[in-house]
Amino acid sequence: QVQLVESGGRLVQAGGSLRLSCAASGRTFSSYGMGWFRQAPGKEREFVAAVRWSGGYTSYADSVKGRFTISRDNAKNTVYLQMNSLKPEDTAVYYCAAGRLWPLYRSPVDYWGQGTQVTVSS
Repeated sequence: QVQLVESGGRLVQAGGSLRLSCAASGRTFSSYGMGWFRQAPGKEREFVAAVRWSGGYTSYADSVKGRFTISRDNAKNTVYLQMNSLKPEDTAVYYCAAGRLWPLYRSPVDYWGQGTQVTVSS
């Protein structure tokens, strides 16, 4: 069993930066691929970024490439999403996800966090 708790979401101006954190419980954290998804009002949940078990391989949605960076610290059971050059269209609830299969963007997610709100004002 893995429990995920996100933090770091808040209101920020366009062009600003935020770092989201996802703290995971469970001794098998390093066995999971970790990722971030987001859901804007009236839209479906969409993939944002993911990192493999060792942290050596990452994938990103085209809409965030070059602006967002995902990383993980297995010693701290934590995954991060550094978001730079934020745009109003990045406004959404951001969810942390854990899955045993890769790539995470097209595989079943085993665990979800409760989400953290990111709002980017223009």
